[in-house]
Amino acid sequence: MRISVVGPTYPFRGGIAHYTTFMVRQLRAAGYAAPLYSFTRQYPRWLVGGRSDRDPSSSPLRVDCEYILDPVNPFTWWQLYRRVRADHPDVLILQWWVPYWTPCLTVISSLIKRNTATKIMFICHNVVPHEGGGVIDRRLALTVLRLGDALLVHSEQDRYRLLALLPNARVIKAQIPSYSELVRHDDSSRVAALRRDLGIAEHAPVMLFFGFVRPYKGLEYLIQAMARVRERLPDAHLLVVGEFWTSPEFYQRYASEFGVAQAMTVVNRYVPNEDLQPYFDLADVVVLPYVSATQSAVVQLAFGFGKPVITTRVGGLYEVVEDGVNGLVVPPQDEGALAEAIIRYFSEDLAAPFCANVAAQAITGFSWQELVTTIEQAARDLGVRG
Repeated sequence: MRISVVGPTYPFRGGIAHYTTFMVRQLRAAGYAAPLYSFTRQYPRWLVGGRSDRDPSSSPLRVDCEYILDPVNPFTWWQLYRRVRADHPDVLILQWWVPYWTPCLTVISSLIKRNTATKIMFICHNVVPHEGGGVIDRRLALTVLRLGDALLVHSEQDRYRLLALLPNARVIKAQIPSYSELVRHDDSSRVAALRRDLGIAEHAPVMLFFGFVRPYKGLEYLIQAMARVRERLPDAHLLVVGEFWTSPEFYQRYASEFGVAQAMTVVNRYVPNEDLQPYFDLADVVVLPYVSATQSAVVQLAFGFGKPVITTRVGGLYEVVEDGVNGLVVPPQDEGALAEAIIRYFSEDLAAPFCANVAAQAITGFSWQELVTTIEQAARDLGVRG
């Protein structure tokens, strides 16, 4: 079986670029040549969320690839099609996450289907955008994804969404695998130094909100919950680490209004791979109060660092964070329930059993080999042999 892949990788940053890199590495480890075709650029500058779409890590994740595709240059779409056709892959894996990709992926997929026997598999990180999901977004998703012979999703919610759009589609589901390769443990002195630099008291319980700060992630509900948490845990501290895609002043005003400004520290930047460890090691628990989601690589990153997660019952988060096993799950947009879960985590000393369960799952589940096995089975179901 021959497999080719199109997707972002270094020098682009973020969870999907890491996902592509890990997946291609595992495909190659399983014996596939797995050529990867990536982008000369992803977005025009005015569409880039945050300060940049480039990875600032001094030790980035890398994999050999060929940089061809510019989504706003149709000539490169033709170049990519010709390059893939010359490879004669049995399966071409394309990735979908926002409607911006509709024109180039529609043209490339149409050319492949019309002129080759290659099967097309879309990995759908989001069927529709986190902020959006209206008629136009669904129509654009339908335009592209109807060209897929198989569609792979990472949550039941997205499986339902796809089947609502394409009732006869071949939809398969796999959990997002572990990002534990990003884990690099240092000595405790670096963590202690970070705590001092951030002005967090030595024995203060620390809750970490990590990742790009966007409206769908519900940070304001966690800030509201902090007011209640501090009534029971006066030293509790919220550490917010990630680049803001909206105004940080909005959240700072929120914290002031609820009287927790002194109990919240904000690190407004994209964290390179080599600097991840001290932030997670400093935290007692990772809290993700999302309003909506499909899945989140932050969960797998937290698990990789051995940290339990408190999150909301949205998308596929609760399929990975098992309530009372490796974390706690609460209703979305409910600051009272979120506060009670945080208080319970500390007052009932749930850290030890939850951390033990996280460690056990790191050994037995969420492997990239399982994703490769799912891809192989989907290809066989499509009639691909080899």
